[in-house]
Amino acid sequence: MKLDAKIPSGPLEQKWDKHKQDIKLVNPANKRKYKVIIVGTGLAGASAAATLSELGYQVSVFCFQDSPRRAHSIAAQGGINAAKNYQNDGDSVYRLFYDTVKGGDFRAREANVYRLAHESTNIIDQCVAQGVPFAREYGGTLSNRSFGGAQVSRTFYAKGQTGQQLLLGAYSALEKQISRGAVKMYPRTEMLELVLIDGHAKGIVVRDLVTGEISSHAGDAVILASGGYGNVFYLSTNAKGSNVTATYRAYKKGAGFANPCYTQIHPTCIPQAGDYQSKLTLMSESLRNDGRVWVPKKKDDLRAPHEIPEDERDYYLERKYPSYGNLAPRDISSRSAKEACDNGLGVGPKVGDKRLGVYLDFSDSIKRLGEPVVADRYDNLFQMYERITGENPYKVPMRIYPAVHYTMGGLWVDYNLMSNVPGLHVLGEANFSDHGANRLGASALMQGLADGYFVIPYTIGDYFAREGHKNISTDRPEFKEAEARVREMTNKLLTINGKKTPDDFHRALGKIMWDQCGMARNEKGLKDALQRIPELREEFWKNVKVAGSGSELNQELEKAGRVADYLEFGELLCLDALKREESCGGHFREEHQTEDGEAKRNDDKFCHVTAWEYKGEGKAPEEHREKLEYENIHLAVRSYK
Repeated sequence: MKLDAKIPSGPLEQKWDKHKQDIKLVNPANKRKYKVIIVGTGLAGASAAATLSELGYQVSVFCFQDSPRRAHSIAAQGGINAAKNYQNDGDSVYRLFYDTVKGGDFRAREANVYRLAHESTNIIDQCVAQGVPFAREYGGTLSNRSFGGAQVSRTFYAKGQTGQQLLLGAYSALEKQISRGAVKMYPRTEMLELVLIDGHAKGIVVRDLVTGEISSHAGDAVILASGGYGNVFYLSTNAKGSNVTATYRAYKKGAGFANPCYTQIHPTCIPQAGDYQSKLTLMSESLRNDGRVWVPKKKDDLRAPHEIPEDERDYYLERKYPSYGNLAPRDISSRSAKEACDNGLGVGPKVGDKRLGVYLDFSDSIKRLGEPVVADRYDNLFQMYERITGENPYKVPMRIYPAVHYTMGGLWVDYNLMSNVPGLHVLGEANFSDHGANRLGASALMQGLADGYFVIPYTIGDYFAREGHKNISTDRPEFKEAEARVREMTNKLLTINGKKTPDDFHRALGKIMWDQCGMARNEKGLKDALQRIPELREEFWKNVKVAGSGSELNQELEKAGRVADYLEFGELLCLDALKREESCGGHFREEHQTEDGEAKRNDDKFCHVTAWEYKGEGKAPEEHREKLEYENIHLAVRSYK
């Protein structure tokens, strides 16, 4: 496997513009010859599909939801970053670039991050033109709020539903192209195999989730925009359908999987309520703008929050990180909440032997601003919280606890967003490229739209111009062989006829992953996980029960295929975490921390991207490294104090 990042030469701020001038182009008439397959209709996939079809390419889009607008991007709540400096508080493209690299604990590629910051300003203009209803000031100008990991206000928002509104903008652009016949849409369809022709990605094999029909689709390039892999932990803020299958099947066809151990724990989620809960609910990080995080100073303090006086409260983020306070980055805030609960200071009902909750209190903001102002900013979030918990956050503090939310790892891509498999491009959360070891809040939406609207429309043309149009047909033996593999696996799952459901195995895997590879990891726990996961996987293939058939709507079959992938991928994630003997961002190894409990990096040995190459069933994957070069930022100990 060769890892050539293809980073352009020249000054950092000129690399992207220079690259756009240097890459090869496809003329408008020739664009109509090329077929692009896109898997996923979130912000990255929908924006790429709309833009590429507008340019003239033939586009086919696949999603497992019944509508493109149901993609998990709608769950992003708090906002989208952009270096517009509307608040005149010192923001700039460089500052956004620096905050992103620093927030990622200096484990991201400089050139990619700078391009993201540069394109952020164009994203806002594009979305405003589409009619996205961003919040506005009294005079009509767009409003901004602050977010974790930054000391400026650069986050544009639409109450607590920013992801949904941005997706509606991309969805409307996509639907326009569908109605024109420029995009062919395949809903309720899941990609199960990547097809390579002469080493290039030229198609996919899919299953119709309603009829069970297995079919092949050929193209000149494949784009994966299928999201992250957080559901390997079972309980996460991800939609239940979110999964690793598309990217993991590509990994098994030769695509490098980069930094899988970089998983983000979001500090602001509704705590777990029971052992058989199916998912967790995100409370936007934007709430930390006006909410103060605290716990009682006394262990097992069962008094109601309003009965605990100020001098008996520990506003621990404000105490530990005075410069950033409640807006400390997600990884730091999450570990601080875990530390408080591990020390017996948690609030709410016990889960096991601990109270897994801390307070997020809005009383000071309500007194200062008034309830109508707070409601204007967050009312839909407050309503959602009250419906789930039965508690009114206008009257009592929210109870929150960290949960798995986002994954910074993903398929390795170069500067053109192409994987090491030629023709396979990867966008948004499905790739590894922009966030390093920890993503700043409000940057996921930024990356998805930058990749889809402003990067891939340029870079995919360079691949087409160099590769040429091959007019690949699904009659080729590579497609027939891929279909046969899909049918074989489907039949295998249906005929095991064991005694446990896919959910039983997924829940068991999730507990191993959370306990041994969650907010904190150590060598002993990771080695234990690497022993137990293969045992669980072996039991799965002997004892899973998948009712129904493969020729109908069968959600148990869908789950079983995804859990089968997680049972392999979870082992890869733990292996990556074991090999990276340092702490950085969301990857916190207990053996590698400072005296005051902060992450301790090892830049001499681990200032690199780790990309794993699949070597076959039963064989250990091979590790490859891309060294990270920092020419414009000096490596430094990350401090938010």
